[in-house]
Amino acid sequence: MLNLDIKGQVGTFTVNAELQAGLGVTALVGPSGAGKTTVLRAIAGLWTPDEGHIEIAENVLFDSSEGIDLPVNKRRLGIVFQDPLLFPHLSVEQNLKYGSPAQNVSWDGIVNLLDLRELLKRAPRNLSGGEAQRVALGRALLSDPQLLLLDEPLTGLDDERREQVLPFLERLRDETDVPIVYVSHHRDEISRLADLVFSIKDGAVVSEQTPNEYVHSRPDLS
Repeated sequence: MLNLDIKGQVGTFTVNAELQAGLGVTALVGPSGAGKTTVLRAIAGLWTPDEGHIEIAENVLFDSSEGIDLPVNKRRLGIVFQDPLLFPHLSVEQNLKYGSPAQNVSWDGIVNLLDLRELLKRAPRNLSGGEAQRVALGRALLSDPQLLLLDEPLTGLDDERREQVLPFLERLRDETDVPIVYVSHHRDEISRLADLVFSIKDGAVVSEQTPNEYVHSRPDLS
């Protein structure tokens, strides 16, 4: 599903990463500053590598040899960051509908999947952190993405809020056919959500593991 092989510089930091992943949840893990988010930004089109290619289900997003570098809005990706980035002047319903949801995506299906119906008339300022992230997930799904990119979406939440949102991420994995690339520092999240785990260090993929292998491996905090 995802085929990535990229090289490039971000300041003095070198990225030289290669990975192939299928359906389900692919986790990117590693110490802070390892390059996880840079790889995610390359997929999203927010950073352009010097060379290589990125392909999703035979749709080429980036290929330096062919001069292909699709802009962000042409990549059909849903992106959710630590900050849900909701528009404060719009209601939850208006936030969800921002960007004209794709016609072949079920509004009711997404609203029900993420339990958003009772939130639709609220303003973002009246949402908890977990509720806001569910809205951000809903907005991303309503764009009909071919891939969902989640960059530590639960990091800013306390343990109680994280436990409230994790079941919705599990439902998202189990009840939709949208593959997910998930960046996280939390081993419990990886254990519950991931199908495949790539460890990244110094800008390179250094291992490919099952969630069970990853959870029982020694943490690399260097």
